[in-house]
Amino acid sequence: MTAFFDTSALVPVFYGDHIHHRASLERFIQFEKSNGCCGAHSLAELYSTITRMPGRHRVSGEQAMLFVQSVRERLSVVALTANEYADALEVSAALGIVGGGIYDAMLAHCALKARAETIYTWNARHYAQCDQNIVSRLRMP
Repeated sequence: MTAFFDTSALVPVFYGDHIHHRASLERFIQFEKSNGCCGAHSLAELYSTITRMPGRHRVSGEQAMLFVQSVRERLSVVALTANEYADALEVSAALGIVGGGIYDAMLAHCALKARAETIYTWNARHYAQCDQNIVSRLRMP
């Protein structure tokens, strides 16, 4: 089985007191590069999120890169080509996806490119406008 991790499933992996830590970590360590992946954009989202967490949860850029490296060591990173990106934007526009929802739609297209059978996310509602082929793959970790 190939699994795709969206950013919401990756962030809790690195915070022991996060409500979703245990489930996310257990799922994360079940996979390796041969059967687990994430989108290239998720690396930037992970970095952005953890360097702007409130209070004591905020980490430095250097610490964030250690977390990003952990993801890169464990999962394959999937990126869309320029043409795939444009095609995914066209499909998304036809589905009525606008605003920030486009970022999750792009991640969904990365999951399709990777032929992921499952997309792990804590934010299934962010994918609600995607087509059924994507929505049917969504699972919480």
